[in-house]
Amino acid sequence: MAVPKILLYYVFTPLSDPEAIRLWQRDLCERLGLRGRIIVSPHGINGTVGGDIDACKQYVRRLREYPAFHNVDMKWSDGTGLDEDGFSLDFPKLSVKARDEIVSFGAPEQLQVDEHGVVGGGQHLAPDELHTLLEEKPDAVFFDGRNAIEAEVGRFRDAIVPKTDTTHDFISEIESGKYDDLKDKPVVTYCTGGVRCEVLSALMIERGFQEVYQLDGGIVRYGERFGNDGLWEGSLTVFDAREHIDFAPNPKVLGQCHRCANPTPRLQNCGDPSCRERLVTCESCSGSHIRCTTHAATEAQG
Repeated sequence: MAVPKILLYYVFTPLSDPEAIRLWQRDLCERLGLRGRIIVSPHGINGTVGGDIDACKQYVRRLREYPAFHNVDMKWSDGTGLDEDGFSLDFPKLSVKARDEIVSFGAPEQLQVDEHGVVGGGQHLAPDELHTLLEEKPDAVFFDGRNAIEAEVGRFRDAIVPKTDTTHDFISEIESGKYDDLKDKPVVTYCTGGVRCEVLSALMIERGFQEVYQLDGGIVRYGERFGNDGLWEGSLTVFDAREHIDFAPNPKVLGQCHRCANPTPRLQNCGDPSCRERLVTCESCSGSHIRCTTHAATEAQG
């Protein structure tokens, strides 16, 4: 019986020929019947793909055969299903691209990587080590490394959430002076699977933050370890057909629908095809008629 799975991973390592890696990855995924998104850059690889469990296992084996990716930390989760042709229902297509960055902070020249990963990044903390740090340093603060809308439906307790619509916004945020009071405090950055905080923590250290950590494996690894019994509250937004995931039954619901204010963990894209803004939207209010503030005003004027 076919079992749908989703893989999430990244590796920071120097790649001399990202285009060759891109072609290899596209061919490999096509032959295995996997769909999803993979980005390759001179700094490494970042991907999330889904398909039948046997195909996913073959993919992991092949990926690890490449020496630079041998130690990849692969995160597994359940997919929602497969179509009649065996393709993942969680991804509409396969996209494999070569870019300047595997996470788009807009500062490729500021990131340095070697065979061990990002140079000058924050200290990694496993989930249990995070709790130890917070016991030893109660003044430590959580710093959300995701887009602000994602934090509306799930975040670490008392976390600082920068006002960011895209990853490009982080540099201007941390250079704005808003967070200068944190430069002498322990700061724990976190994001979905860890990849964004690899870069964000390095950028923060470069800008004068003295004691920066990153949650190893991100929210995913923490949720797998503690479920609803830790410091994470709410649901985790994911960028596939699942929309969000929970780590245990009956999680706390933080999100409020932007239309009716009912509690919900759902995010939905603005219904205007040209807009990439996401809105907290319950199932009852969902639909193509959903518009962000800007596009709703435009329609009203029309």
